[in-house]
Order: sequence, then C-alpha cells, then structure tokens
Amino acid sequence: MKHILLNTALAFAVATIPLIGYGAKQDAISQAEKSEKDRPGIVETKAIAEEGFIYGLPIVMNYAVMYEYCVDKDSGQYKAPFNTIFNEHRVFTYKDTAIITPNSDTPYSLLWLDLRAEPYVLSVPAVEKERYYSVMLTDGNTFNYGYIGSRATGSDAGDYLVVGPDWKGETPAGIKQVFRSSTQFSIAAYRTQLFNADDMSNVEKVQAGYKVQPLSAYLHQPVPPAAPAIDFPKIDKELVKENFFEYLDFALQFAPSGPEEEAIRAKLASIGIGPGKTFNFKDLSLEHKAVILLAMKEGDSKIEKYLEAGQKDINGWRVGSLFGDRAFYNGDWLKRAAAAKGGIYGNDAVEAMYPLTKTLANGEALDGSKHKYTLTFAKDQFPPVNAFWSVTMYDGKTQFLIKNPIDRYLINSPMLPGMKKNADGSLTLYIQKDSPGPDKESNWLPAPNGPIYLVMRLYWPKTTPPSILPAGEGTWSPPPVVKAN
Repeated sequence: MKHILLNTALAFAVATIPLIGYGAKQDAISQAEKSEKDRPGIVETKAIAEEGFIYGLPIVMNYAVMYEYCVDKDSGQYKAPFNTIFNEHRVFTYKDTAIITPNSDTPYSLLWLDLRAEPYVLSVPAVEKERYYSVMLTDGNTFNYGYIGSRATGSDAGDYLVVGPDWKGETPAGIKQVFRSSTQFSIAAYRTQLFNADDMSNVEKVQAGYKVQPLSAYLHQPVPPAAPAIDFPKIDKELVKENFFEYLDFALQFAPSGPEEEAIRAKLASIGIGPGKTFNFKDLSLEHKAVILLAMKEGDSKIEKYLEAGQKDINGWRVGSLFGDRAFYNGDWLKRAAAAKGGIYGNDAVEAMYPLTKTLANGEALDGSKHKYTLTFAKDQFPPVNAFWSVTMYDGKTQFLIKNPIDRYLINSPMLPGMKKNADGSLTLYIQKDSPGPDKESNWLPAPNGPIYLVMRLYWPKTTPPSILPAGEGTWSPPPVVKAN
C-alpha cells in the first residue's frame, strides 16, 4: 500500500499547532451534537479520536488496497475490476508495494467482491493432495470470515456461496457452504503452492480452475437490478495523512455495525465521524486539528507497542495469534490494528502461524549494514507443518521485499533438496547483504543494507506435538537469529 499508514501519524507536526481555543467553531466536531452540554470536551474528543484511529486503521488500510487493486487503473498495482478473478502467474517481488509484508511463497489469485446486488458463487477445482492451497475470505473489517482449501474443506472440487451482510435466503442446491461477509465489499485471496520455478505451469492449471459467478447465473435466474455506481474517493500516502477519518466515513457506509461496534460507533458519531457523515479535516478549528493529529499519533504509538509486547517473545521472535473472525477479535480493536500493521491479510493461526522478528534474542536490532547473521534449524527440528514453511526477508523500514542480486526473497521447505546441510544434519541460513561465497550461496537469504524484518510462515501448522500451537505456548519454538562468527 506504498506504506500508506504505517508511520503517517508519526510524521504529523502536531507540536506546531497550539492547543488553544480559537478558530472556526462550526466544524464537524462542533456540530456533531446539538446540545452544548452533550458535546465532548477537548480531552474527551482526543480520547475518542485516538480510539477511533485504532478502530479504523485496518478499515482504511483495506480501502486503500482495494482502491489500488480494482478501482484506480493507473495505480501501478491494479489487478482487475470487481467480481473478476486476477491470477498472478508469479510470486510477489520488491516491485509489489500495495500490501505490506507480502507473501512471496505462493502465487496469488485475487478477487474483490461487490456483494451489494447479489451473492457470488466461488468454484474451486480438484487439487492434488500434495499441493497446498487456500482461499481466505476477508471483509472490509479485516475479519477472516471463512476458508476454502486443503485444510478447511479438503482437496475436492466444490461450489461455495459468499453473501453480503444483508442477504436473506436458503442455501441453494449444490452449494457446499455459505460464507457471510460483514461488509458489502470483500476480498478472496487464493494461495496456491508453488514447488519450484518449473512448477509454475502446474500452478496456472490450478488457477484456471478457480471460477466466480453471480448467484443468479449459477441458478439460471434473472439478473437483479445493479447496485448504484460509487464515486470512490482517491486515496494515497499524502491524502490519508489529513483525511483519515474522511476515508473511515466512506468505508463505514458499507459496513453495518456489529453488536461489539455500537459503543465505538456512538463515540465517533459524537465528534462527527461515521457512515453518512462528512468529516473534513481542513474545516476543523485549529484546536480540533491539533487534538485529532495528536490522537492519531498516540494511537499509532499504542499499536506499535502492542506489536512489540502483545505477543510472546521466544528466542527474539514474536509469536502470537493476531488474525481471525469477528468473534476472535470481540471488540479488541488494538489487536486488530496491530494485525493489520504487522501484515494485513494474515491467516488465522490454524491456517498459518507467523513468528516475526527484528531483533536478536537479547533485543539488539537486526541490521544488515552492520552485521552478518545465521539462523540454524537443528536436525529434525524444522517447523512442524502439514503443508510447508518459509523464512522471508523484508526491509525493516518499509516491510517490503528487497531487491537483491539473486532475486531471492525467502527460503522455504520446498528448497531444502537444493540446500547444504551441516555435518550433524542441521541447516544454517546465512542472513547478510553480501554473498557468503559460492559454497554457501544455496543457503543465503539476502538482507537489506539496513534494518532487517524477518517473518517465518508455517502453513497449516500441526496441532499435535511438536507444534507451535497454541500460539506462544506450543512445544516447538523458532530458533534464535545469531551474529555470524
């Protein structure tokens, strides 16, 4: 997402705007409540805006990705219009910047659904049992509300129905399962395992079997009236800095409130934010501009601290479970915001675990410009998974993949046959910016010339010992990254 929201609040020069009570008094906040006595004071306004920023961050991040992928054809990241599957016949590289911490393990197929007019049927082909695949269904709230694939539904062919929040109807004949999005727009992210570079043609055959059609076509019934056209507001890194809550206004109109959202929605409405409202930052008084910017800065800081402390530290790796459905979050907006900031569109723990690190076990920051590092898996101590595992390198500043001389962004278990093991059967990865030499290059994971961000991915983790589950309490632990001798 061109790093749209990761540090925006920190960049605001809030200190230059005095906290004094002058300026226009007919702005969105001042007019939110008719009664003066019911209007939140400046301290309460700041608290609400801070909570609202944490609540809204994943929603606005999701909108920014959707806009780049299927609205703005000139974004440089455009994939396809709504309700059309786009198959990537490649893995993501450093050129892909719409999503932070992108997966480079599996070629993606992406489908953005507009569910306003009618539901859609997603059909998947039979996939050989040896090849892992999954279809993760994520709505505009960034709730993972369902899965199709190897773990969740098996490897057989099948038809599945995705419906919007207001749909009422019976499950049609032939539909294996119905999935309900909590928002009118939703993404289906297909991950199809690639064994090696020569395997891409086989992946493409699987991708060709992914189909989508409106329910009316599936049932051979008349097409319902089209949903109204939408004027999607342009969003980019600069626009979001001051217009964050305007984008939240826009996105929330397609997201009916859940029971656990009523309190935060009411608070936001009290300062003029919510579906159908127009929160224009530029029209705020200087006093209100100051508190909004300060609130966003402090909200962003809380999210960052949660990422650091809200998961268990195991050998320097942060291990936890950050992604899930509405019931999983149950109104914990800080956890949801941390999940989005750590890497939006992550899987539920049962589908994939994501140990991540920016440090050594002692807390010292990883920096490719200063040191070389190694990561060693002891014999028979590889990550315990039913599918496959990987270790991916990112730039510690941007959370994007990095350009490197061998076009290698990760090391994963399908690569093991081509890698060199140590005499005792262990496997050492060389984590550094320069080649460790021809004899070790098969095990080289190129690092940036600066801060390092490593993410381990364990697809379909085993649930019996040894296992990384339950998250942070499992019997298997990721080994520490250490400085090379």
